[in-house]
Amino acid sequence: MIRLNLTATPEWLTLTPGLRLLVGPLTTALMVSARADPAIENLPDTATPEDLALAMAKAIARRAVLDWEGVGDDVGQPLPVTPEGIDALLEIWPIFEAFQTRYVAKGLILDAEKNVSAPLPSGPSAGATATARPAPGSAPTAQPD
Repeated sequence: MIRLNLTATPEWLTLTPGLRLLVGPLTTALMVSARADPAIENLPDTATPEDLALAMAKAIARRAVLDWEGVGDDVGQPLPVTPEGIDALLEIWPIFEAFQTRYVAKGLILDAEKNVSAPLPSGPSAGATATARPAPGSAPTAQPD
């Protein structure tokens, strides 16, 4: 079951102890915008899947992250959220992994779930006949009409 959050309010996402991001909802508009990000469009043809994953995560985060807690400069002074800061934050492997798992993966899981739905009776598989046959010596099963 898909649970809709109709309020679409930002939520705090804890990535590591002491590091939280205030993120907006992962919407279709956000994903479409991220896919059209120049950093993704300008990736060379030789880019690896890992390069694409990092570029996509950064593009999503630059659109989704509204505020943060626990991010500071080299002397510990809190830093404001900036696109450059978001990119630098996601260069830290555990942060990247946590963001992918706790934020981006939610959208990907929903996308995968829609691909395992049973075919509709009126869809392209309507009227299809079963092509599998029982193995010799096995008990016959009822065939759909």
